[in-house]
Amino acid sequence: MHSLKIESIYTDGACSGNPGPGGWGIVVCFSDGSIHEMGGASPQTTNNRMELQAAIAALEFLQAWGQKEAIVIYTDSEYVINCVNKWLKPWKKKGWKKADNSPVLNRDLLEIIDQLNSPQVTWQHVRGHAGNEGNSRCDEIARAFASGKTPVLREISSTNFQKALSRIPREIEVASLSDSSDELMIMNQNTQNISSFAPDTNMNETSHSSTTLNNEELPREMRVVQLRNLVETLRIADEIAEKGYLITSSELADLMDVHASAVTSRGDQWRWRNWIVSRVRREGNQILWELERSDRIKDEDE
Repeated sequence: MHSLKIESIYTDGACSGNPGPGGWGIVVCFSDGSIHEMGGASPQTTNNRMELQAAIAALEFLQAWGQKEAIVIYTDSEYVINCVNKWLKPWKKKGWKKADNSPVLNRDLLEIIDQLNSPQVTWQHVRGHAGNEGNSRCDEIARAFASGKTPVLREISSTNFQKALSRIPREIEVASLSDSSDELMIMNQNTQNISSFAPDTNMNETSHSSTTLNNEELPREMRVVQLRNLVETLRIADEIAEKGYLITSSELADLMDVHASAVTSRGDQWRWRNWIVSRVRREGNQILWELERSDRIKDEDE
């Protein structure tokens, strides 16, 4: 049980092809305005299964947090809302058969939801793609995972919160579902202190908050996910530098996981990890930047 209260959780699922590669995402909203994001992917699934997996992740997180106060879980899936609020009880009563006696699809996931659900949870439908900030962010996370990408997941930096996460049972960190052993719940433990769905506006503050948790306190699986995300980011930066691509301030900020203002405030040339970042020119209202490997510059000078 923790002093920080969960007020609501947004969930969403996505699938490319239906069936096809899928992804899911959740955004946990806390009473102090901070958020915590999670998501995962499946190589072969359906949209409904991803919607259900997102709902399961929300319930598992709530259970692990130990909160007893009421919360609202929002989803844009009428299928999830109908399953939870209308269909589960009669389906169970009929031995997991529908009205026409055909077997209920996705029974494995629905049974998990049935076990985890409680009266403290109110399930509420939210219209998708209608400008709802939480729903839009969940959709963004789910679609990224469905397309084979690993989005940067934004989280609060409370030390107590992170220690609590490290105590969440492993089956919540890595969830293997019956239809695919590759279906994983991925929790990215890059920490940031944010009061909305936007990244930090100060690069130095972001860097500071990421050190509030000793990396050794995290489970090994989380540290491996962190490392993979980092390697992918560095690979992208290397390709941008090698091909001579020019990128905008917002694109560079996404790469560095900071706010765009933290990029433009650093001047015309500065170092970031293995690269020298140089301001090249302005096109309209966009500043274009170039990345060059600093070790290669040194080799050329020698």
